[in-house]
Amino acid sequence: MSRERSDSQGSLGPDDEVMPYSDDETDDELHPDSDEEGPPRGPQSGWNVKANDRVFCNLPEFQKKYLLCLKKSKYSGNGIKTYKYNALTFIPLNLFEQFKRVANLYFLALLILQIIPEISTLPWYTTLVPLVLVLGITAIKDLVDDLARHRMDKEINNRKCDADILLLSSSNPNSLCYVETAELDGETNLKFKMGLKVTDERLQEEHQLAQFDAMIVCEEPNNRLDKFTGTMRWRKDRFPLDLDNMILRGCRIRNTDVCHGLVIFAGADTKIMRNGGKTRFKRTKIDELMNYMVYSIFVILILLCAGLAIGNSFWYEEVGSRAWYLKDGKDQTASYRGFLSFWGYIIVLNTMVPISLYVSVEVIRLGQSKFINWDLQMYYQEKDTPAKARTTTLNEQLGQIEYIFSDKTGTLTQNIMAFKKCTIAGRTFGDPTTAEGVTLNRGKPVDFSWNKYADSKFEYLDHSLVACIRSKKDKDAMEFFKLLSLCHTVMVEQNEDELVYQAASPDEGALVTAARNFGFVFLSRTQDTITISEMDQEMTYEVLALLDFNSDRKRMSIILRFPDGRIRLYCKGADTVIYERLSPNSRHKEVTQTALDIFANQTLRTLCLCYKDISKQEFDAWAKKHKAASVAMSNREAALDGVYEQIESNLMMIGATAIEDKLQDGVPETIAKLAKADIKIWVLTGDKKETAENIGYSCELLTDNMQIHYGEDINEKLRIRQADRRDQLPASSRTRKKVPDPFFPDPGRNALIITGGWLNEILYEKKKKRRRLRLKRLGRRPVPATPQDATQPIDDWEKESRQVDFVNMACECEAVICCRVTPKQKANVVSLVKKYKKAVTLSIGDGANDVNMIKTADIGVGISGQEGMQAVMSSDYAFAQFRYLERLLLVHGRWSYIRMCKFLRYFFFKNFAFTLVHFWYSFFNGFSAQVAYEDWFITLYNVMYSSLPVLLVGLLDQDVNDKLSRKFPKLYLPGQQGALFNYKNFFISLFHGIFTSLVVFFIPYGAFLQTMGQDGEAPSDYQSLAVVMASSLIFTVNLQISLETSYWTFVNCFAVLCSIAIYFGIMFDIHSAGIHVIFPSTFTFTGVAPNALRQPYLWLTIILTVGISLLPVIFIKFLCKTIWPSVGDNVQRNRKKYEVEEEEKKKPAPFQRDRLSRRSAYAFSHSRGYADLIASGRSIRRRPAAARPDPRDSITEVPQAGNI
Repeated sequence: MSRERSDSQGSLGPDDEVMPYSDDETDDELHPDSDEEGPPRGPQSGWNVKANDRVFCNLPEFQKKYLLCLKKSKYSGNGIKTYKYNALTFIPLNLFEQFKRVANLYFLALLILQIIPEISTLPWYTTLVPLVLVLGITAIKDLVDDLARHRMDKEINNRKCDADILLLSSSNPNSLCYVETAELDGETNLKFKMGLKVTDERLQEEHQLAQFDAMIVCEEPNNRLDKFTGTMRWRKDRFPLDLDNMILRGCRIRNTDVCHGLVIFAGADTKIMRNGGKTRFKRTKIDELMNYMVYSIFVILILLCAGLAIGNSFWYEEVGSRAWYLKDGKDQTASYRGFLSFWGYIIVLNTMVPISLYVSVEVIRLGQSKFINWDLQMYYQEKDTPAKARTTTLNEQLGQIEYIFSDKTGTLTQNIMAFKKCTIAGRTFGDPTTAEGVTLNRGKPVDFSWNKYADSKFEYLDHSLVACIRSKKDKDAMEFFKLLSLCHTVMVEQNEDELVYQAASPDEGALVTAARNFGFVFLSRTQDTITISEMDQEMTYEVLALLDFNSDRKRMSIILRFPDGRIRLYCKGADTVIYERLSPNSRHKEVTQTALDIFANQTLRTLCLCYKDISKQEFDAWAKKHKAASVAMSNREAALDGVYEQIESNLMMIGATAIEDKLQDGVPETIAKLAKADIKIWVLTGDKKETAENIGYSCELLTDNMQIHYGEDINEKLRIRQADRRDQLPASSRTRKKVPDPFFPDPGRNALIITGGWLNEILYEKKKKRRRLRLKRLGRRPVPATPQDATQPIDDWEKESRQVDFVNMACECEAVICCRVTPKQKANVVSLVKKYKKAVTLSIGDGANDVNMIKTADIGVGISGQEGMQAVMSSDYAFAQFRYLERLLLVHGRWSYIRMCKFLRYFFFKNFAFTLVHFWYSFFNGFSAQVAYEDWFITLYNVMYSSLPVLLVGLLDQDVNDKLSRKFPKLYLPGQQGALFNYKNFFISLFHGIFTSLVVFFIPYGAFLQTMGQDGEAPSDYQSLAVVMASSLIFTVNLQISLETSYWTFVNCFAVLCSIAIYFGIMFDIHSAGIHVIFPSTFTFTGVAPNALRQPYLWLTIILTVGISLLPVIFIKFLCKTIWPSVGDNVQRNRKKYEVEEEEKKKPAPFQRDRLSRRSAYAFSHSRGYADLIASGRSIRRRPAAARPDPRDSITEVPQAGNI
């Protein structure tokens, strides 16, 4: 199958390689790109920091109002506070928060009503006991959660210095400092920072630092991780500052003993915190639905009470006022009595609003969170990292996920590059092969013990390449690895007897490490030389020029003078740019092209290697042009690129490398399994387009039979849709189609790859920002765009329509990759899907640049590992590997959703069945608000008699085991559809409760109507009726939950039997004469239970009531499972077969060599190398010219520092 793609070359639009930080851009950044007039605002009017002056930041001009007339400094402190309570505020603040829940406030009002004698129909303790239990359990849970926040805050605030600091000096030469930014962006390769020359020379000693009094004027705090602009004013001089001088919060200092710095931004002002976004209170869909249902119950309750109050008024008018034996001596009208009856029934029927519902839900969620924490199958032994549920409120939402938004680096990948294959002079190496060239199915790693410099972690399976190199007969192979050891910007250190490479990208580090293992070892470099070991022979080459990599050139070159005087250029880069520059006489072009196709199909990242011999005259002429371009005052980069272009021509092909960007274990399988569960995965990354696309193929998110659409193609489709809408719809009648026309009507699979620049272009973000700033400066209000201007939205409605179109188009695709996007853009994409698709979203990432996205999604997942803890600290769930996401959703998420839905359905049913008995009884007691049960039964029903079995179902129940849950992803679909708990299920529970209450009341009522006991007495009194109804109800609800239980354990069985036993045990105790003697006014049912339950016909009544209540349920369940079985029912029926059946192994797809089209597998570092640093010579200790180069003299290894 061929893969179609839209060519983006030559299109007019945003730069695909630029990460567009449009959200926090300042006016001076936008000024050069817009045509507005007025002076640009520079950093002079921005942020001011005075060294060694603590009073400066508290000056009046730096104060801001925060509460009425109170003021505080605009400079944030470095301490953070995420806890909610302290010892003094816990009780009042927690009670205030709990009473913001309508149900708790309702029961507090009930408690007050029960104190009023005229309307109280139940003792006060029937409401107080459950309310205190609910408030107490919730308060304990909140206290435990807040203590954890206190510990986390204390740990972070105890760090020595966690801020954005200006590097002044360090113990390294020229105040060089290497940092690891994994906590910021997930990248583990080292980057360098450097102090200013003046601070390096004058601020090394403590007394010098104490006298430092510079003023720093810089940009206001913002979220741009890639930019910093400022000026240092010191000793009547001004020094420019940029990002290379800044060490940001979250960086880890490496290979530096001591560094000194000045805090510029602290706390909430730091760039990493600015990228974090707002902390959002997250609630599940079930929570929202449950609240609406509670409101519905309120409405039903008020209607019932109003109807019963009216009935009481009519009854008193017609019957009560005329019956002499009902006279109570009160001179009250029928209407007033009805009014009192209304409030009385509010108290009687209060159990329709389930007070224990919320606390029961919290207990279930807490238990489900512990199961996630204890899951050994989500424990990563290599890093000793268990899974962690950092919240207890979102578990069931894990069973409803529709969209996953994933970071790439460190989340899907390990950010580890491995040299896998290569092609040299038309011959391909890398498959398992013997030294003689015989291909093997399985091979043993090559033994590199002959090379004293070899990296012990490097593995290679092709013995023939090693034999070829060691024989020294193949000149092309020798030249190949010589190029890899020379053409790079890697820095080297000596750590005892071991070489340590520091590369600007992991790709480059992998290539130099490969050359090192094959005998071409990079040893050291100076400003103008580079030394390598060529098969144990040390050679030093003079570096004449270093043409560094950038995202436009997609290649890098080095020009060297060999010891014999020859001048040669070595170049490595993308196949698309190298092939354009090859000499017509270059050999092996076609064979190398075929190998590149194969490497691309295997999702390996490729680079082409080539060389060019240069005469002295040619180089001298070129060097003059190069020098002139390097000192140009304007367009210097463009001038240098033009000069580079002249020398990088007529190249001779040597071969190509193929590097594997290692995915985390199980990523393709996880993505495939989640896709079968109808979960769509979008990748949102700051990486460049080529890298992101390559990983898309590696993890099988993209396939060869997909048609890929890029930014300009997407923009054009949206522009056409917008123009059609303008033509068809007048402004006065704007209605959006409920079912829009598809953007891809043709059959086939589609994928979307879009960069951050195109994303802003499509959603009008950049244009809106510039236009607003321009009009603000000119003092004008925005003027609506003309209909003819298709590049501008007419109004907010059209902007929203454009966003809807984009989301609809993206959701039609099977895969979406957004690359070169800022942290804010990641969050915006998530917000768009949440807003317009009303979908449940999950974001997963590992770095600080993912925090905003994690906070925005309904569920945030942090990958915990070597990349730092910023994402984990902001997440709801955390684990060490992406593959655990499958188990989190398909097992824990699905089980949690099923359990919670089953719990809620049953909870509403049992409360309706219990409460509505009072309603039917009202028709026989003159609507007098008389209760149908004993007071203590009402008090303990939800607390002790019916709570434990349903709680255990909510904690332990499972329709199928974990293996079958993962084997059949379609079982996940009911959660996405919200099929197990919705208003339909709510009303089914309501009618089920109504039916059960009818049976529980009328069958005992009929049995008691005209009866005579064995002893000649008629136990047809109210108290005996209450006992029979209560006993029937307890049996019914406990056997009903038994029918709902899918997974039986000893604990479930014990809970059902124990609940019934507790009921009878407590009932006989509180009906005993002994407790009546002690509390005569509280326990009034003396001897009722023993007297009533010794009558056989009453037991027959109980059995008949329970049977009639349960038989329809059993019949309906039988019909559903036999005639209309669900996917889950079918899996349950055949689970024994599936459990013994071995799952078929996935067969690898056959490799297709004859594709009609190919893609470039080039994907290299997405930042400049160390060329500028090397050329400046500032990173290297100077040594005498006559001295022989020694690898130990390049950079001195010093102990490693910890966090700043």
